[in-house]
Amino acid sequence: MKNLGKFGMYGGCYVSELLIPVLSEVEAAFLQYKDDPEFLEEFHTLLKDFAGRPTPITELPTLSKELGCTVVLKREDLLHGGAHKTNNVIGQALLAQRMGKTELIAETGAGQHGVATAMVGALFNIPIKIFMGSKDIERQRPNVQRMELFGAEVIPVESGSKSLKDAINEAMRYWTAHSSSTYYVFGTVAGPHPFPELVAFFQKVIGEEARAQCLERYGKLPHTVCACVGGGSNAIGIFRAFLDDKNVKLVGVEPAGEGIATGKHGAALCEGRPGSLHGSYSYCLQDSDGQIQEAHSISAGLDYPGVGPEHSALKDSSRVQYIAVTDKDAVEAFLMLTKKEGIIPALEPAHAIAAIKQIATSLKQEDILLVNLSGRGDKDLDHIISYLKNHE
Repeated sequence: MKNLGKFGMYGGCYVSELLIPVLSEVEAAFLQYKDDPEFLEEFHTLLKDFAGRPTPITELPTLSKELGCTVVLKREDLLHGGAHKTNNVIGQALLAQRMGKTELIAETGAGQHGVATAMVGALFNIPIKIFMGSKDIERQRPNVQRMELFGAEVIPVESGSKSLKDAINEAMRYWTAHSSSTYYVFGTVAGPHPFPELVAFFQKVIGEEARAQCLERYGKLPHTVCACVGGGSNAIGIFRAFLDDKNVKLVGVEPAGEGIATGKHGAALCEGRPGSLHGSYSYCLQDSDGQIQEAHSISAGLDYPGVGPEHSALKDSSRVQYIAVTDKDAVEAFLMLTKKEGIIPALEPAHAIAAIKQIATSLKQEDILLVNLSGRGDKDLDHIISYLKNHE
């Protein structure tokens, strides 16, 4: 492969020899088309006319007053499909089309990536298979129904923790056996090269828009940019536009689950150590023998024991500060944003919303705290209601 896709010591491509030619084919297509004017025009036209970009930024009047700073959301929840995942899927589907692939597959946890893949499959009239842990199928039933309505085949995964990690494993196995006709639409900035760089490329539109919108509305950049981190695509999508702005603080928020001390969490950056998972070297949750440990989060999209290699490098360089938020705090933030601002967040970005109280203590009223609201919360309503009943 031309480029091993390293972010410092992290990243790389540690997969079965059977997948090396397949990944090399994806890399070659990406390198060919990422700067191609015709490809980019089609990509940005679909982002505008199908997905609904640009998404707005929204200032939160009540929380800004209460917290003593200017809280602003980047509204990826308003994107067609309900989350940032649509950006990446459109880009990869266009690549697959140019590569002559006749089937798309994807993994999904919260279901938003699955929904995005399914709806783009319907748009492009191409068959879709979605691998999803059976535990996630139960807690994200509305998204499963949406995928099936779009015509996708949802394949339950019963192995392991029956969540995102295991869905990726099964998708990789299927891809290995069907690579000549199938394209794997990987959902986050993790996994083997070229996916971390490829997904980041298609998600960078989030930060590019948000940076320009802040300058236009406020005449300055945010003091702090905050986003939730599972695999990490929504966070990299918004962080990349600000990496060179050294005065802009960047904060990534991981799931502390039931609490770090309980061991039931998904905070790979805060509590893990470097290791290999799904073909990439990055921070992950593992025992003393290097065996991957199960992650836990109330949020299916953050229920992952690893993280993208770029986040690992950003942690080591201290360019991004990573903190962890519990299930309880995420639910409280979900309710806070819903009741005080009329916006229902997905449980994933509710973790980032939960962190703003802590972040705001060091900010002034004129300081902008920009939060990436990476998805909407329709999919989580049953799960939230069940959680509240069980914790009365």
